Amino acid sequence: MKRIFYFLILFTVFLSCDRDTQTDNNNPYLPNYSFEVILNTSFPQYSSLAFPSNAVYVNSAGAGIRGLIVFNAGSGNFLAYDAACPNQPLTDCSTMTINGINAKCPCDDAEYSLFTGLAAGKQFPMKAYRVQMIDATTIKVFN
Repeated sequence: MKRIFYFLILFTVFLSCDRDTQTDNNNPYLPNYSFEVILNTSFPQYSSLAFPSNAVYVNSAGAGIRGLIVFNAGSGNFLAYDAACPNQPLTDCSTMTINGINAKCPCDDAEYSLFTGLAAGKQFPMKAYRVQMIDATTIKVFN
């Protein structure tokens, strides 16, 4: 009986472990690309990230699908999303713009919260990426 109990505990532990896999929200409109971008908040184009509730658009080569929207959620928490509209095929109008604490898709005027990545009534959330603080002024965004 003890063997079965130990086996069940061990089996449960193995099932609860999760590999660190690529971020994928199973969105048919947005492909998965591997990339890594380093942002230095002491540079003028990223300096607004030093303050909570500020976001910047990063349009550098290899940064996501349509660029990145990086957001300071406060308390040292940074969030990064792809700037491609998550509920639209990739077209000329499917690059989101920052509108305060929201991102707006010009194709359908949907507004996504930068705190959650969600928009009311939409099937897919914004595509999120991993963020790591390297030091006090350096942020790494990757997939």
